[in-house]
Amino acid sequence: MVGPGSSYAAHNLPPLLAVFPLPGALLLPRTRLPLNIFEPRYLAMVDDALAGSRLIGMIQPREEGDGANPALYDVGCVGRIVQYSETGDGRYLLTLLGVSRFVVVRELPVTLAYRQVKPDWRPFEADLEPSAEEDRVDREHLLASLRVYFSRFGHKADWAGLAAAPAEALINSLAAICPFNAREKQALMEAATLADRSDMLTSLVEMAIADDTGEPNRPLQ
Repeated sequence: MVGPGSSYAAHNLPPLLAVFPLPGALLLPRTRLPLNIFEPRYLAMVDDALAGSRLIGMIQPREEGDGANPALYDVGCVGRIVQYSETGDGRYLLTLLGVSRFVVVRELPVTLAYRQVKPDWRPFEADLEPSAEEDRVDREHLLASLRVYFSRFGHKADWAGLAAAPAEALINSLAAICPFNAREKQALMEAATLADRSDMLTSLVEMAIADDTGEPNRPLQ
């Protein structure tokens, strides 16, 4: 078993994975995602994760399909529960730390209250180590576009902190918090490399700036 603080490798990631379908929620390697869990089936999922690997797969549902069990996108990201608390009204407040993306090979027949998939970790083995693409990221272009974007939509930022942040932390955190739609979030999720995600993030920001119908003061997520 992989203990707290241990690193993962493809061979010690699980062959079956509980998944939490949640539109608009983007978890990427080494980023954190807070969750408020209240549905009984997902409370059961958390209980089982805490008793075992502490791993939960985050994945977006597709727009089409059954409202109770919509079809899932093909790529998600597994996170480890690194913090949790129980509330007085029966909820869990969790923080997941992203570990690795995965490809859904197939969804398993329902035997538990929550959904499970067979994941393929091999396409994203590089996720298990910090990205070495710092030099390939056009940080200046991204930050220049973000300044216009944040100003347009009424957001404030610690620009010195953003400029100093490691490229992976900067790009993955911005991809998670910017209020893009589900398909745009999924495209960021599936970007092959950090540099690809940076270029896509810059393009999405610039498209939002150019959209005259954009609403000011849209909250960051």
